[in-house]
Amino acid sequence: MSQGDVDDIAVICTTSGTTSKPKLAYLSHANLLSMAANLDSIDPITPNYRYVSILPFAWIGEQMLAVACGLLKGMAISFPEDASTQRADMREIGPDIMFAPPRIWESMLSEVQVRIDEAGRLKRAVFGWGYQISDRIAAEAASGRRAGPGLKMLGRIANLVATRPIREQLGLTRMKRCYTGGAPLGPDVFRFFHSIGVNLKQIYGQTEICGIAVVHRDDDISYTSVGTPIPGTEIRFSADHEILLRSSSVFRGYHRNPEATAEAVDRDGWLHTSDAGYLDEHGHLVVVDRLKDVKFAADSTMFSNAFIENKLKFSPYVEESVVFTDGAAVTAIITLDPSTVGAWAEHAKLPYTTYTDLAAKPEVFDLVAEEIVRANEDLSEAIRVARFVLLHKQFDPDDDEITRTRKVRRSVIAQRYGPIIDALDSGAGDVTVDSTITYQDGTTLSREIPLRIYDLSTYTMPTDAARRQVWSGRK
Repeated sequence: MSQGDVDDIAVICTTSGTTSKPKLAYLSHANLLSMAANLDSIDPITPNYRYVSILPFAWIGEQMLAVACGLLKGMAISFPEDASTQRADMREIGPDIMFAPPRIWESMLSEVQVRIDEAGRLKRAVFGWGYQISDRIAAEAASGRRAGPGLKMLGRIANLVATRPIREQLGLTRMKRCYTGGAPLGPDVFRFFHSIGVNLKQIYGQTEICGIAVVHRDDDISYTSVGTPIPGTEIRFSADHEILLRSSSVFRGYHRNPEATAEAVDRDGWLHTSDAGYLDEHGHLVVVDRLKDVKFAADSTMFSNAFIENKLKFSPYVEESVVFTDGAAVTAIITLDPSTVGAWAEHAKLPYTTYTDLAAKPEVFDLVAEEIVRANEDLSEAIRVARFVLLHKQFDPDDDEITRTRKVRRSVIAQRYGPIIDALDSGAGDVTVDSTITYQDGTTLSREIPLRIYDLSTYTMPTDAARRQVWSGRK
């Protein structure tokens, strides 16, 4: 058998399929190894590094680190025994490097919030003090400054009594650097991990460029951007703000789809990402959204539905949000995070039975309304959420409502929840939906569920309402 060549196809990887039918992308050995070598030049990996593989190999992110970087550098790769033991395995192994989508980091923060909210008053006060010190140090680092001797000494104490125990609980004690990508991560979540001493970086890339083209540097972190291009990668923008990328990691084409290949890569080798973005004043890439989803507000600010959705998801009580901006007002479908809202309900002595019951509580509506009003403060008046509904169920990947990496399938949501969207747009006070329950024996039961539509024009923020700390689900 003849030897292979670096330009041979190494893997046929599926694209995400969030905006269209997934395609199969040809990635060569040269593509993957080039990406790994360029990433290693700024974030060196040594053979004694430990990596825990927690994501499906079908996702390019796992091919990027576990396969390409793993083969190039020889780091130790471990696999959780089971999905239910993942957190325990993380603590046992203590990885040095990690890659996960935003939902993983958000769920970690939710776990911290629940644990701290269940702690006694003294422990909460100690953590609050330690976090405040560590947050000041992280803010100095993000601004390119170094903390003074006094702040450094306080930081060592804060690390000992507050932030290190949190890292140990999350299995992040040995972490040298970790990455997130696939969707934007909220600045508050991003800042939280840096404040507890976790070197988290946002990345940007696609399957068609081996998963990564842009990343933060250790000494150049911005909570609202995805960083700067890795070595060997060029970036530019088209007249309509589309992000174009060129490097030796650009894929070889789509499987049996030459027309789509020609649309994705032009004759000069530029990959057309179909994403819109711009460079900020520091030369960092800011990704707005898919090009076809980008809109302009009355003040000419570039935004998208996902931009508003991410603002709403900064709240620990909001698991997912889907925003609609084509009607007379901006509206949203919200799903709750059952762990944080459940912990809040327990602390507030609010009894409930199921998720559906919890989502129907007036107190929970008021809780989420306050969070949305807070989010609206960071948005221009033209794109503030006016009405919302709390969905009676969580979005489920088995129902094709979200992908396995927690990306919402907007087309499925628009089709499945059309009556809710119409009611939100019309200004109705409620809407009834049909829900089908499937039991373990295969039998099904259909029932009608009334959903309340909350109009924020009727909501008044409590006069004693205080801003919630990012590490707590309590007021």
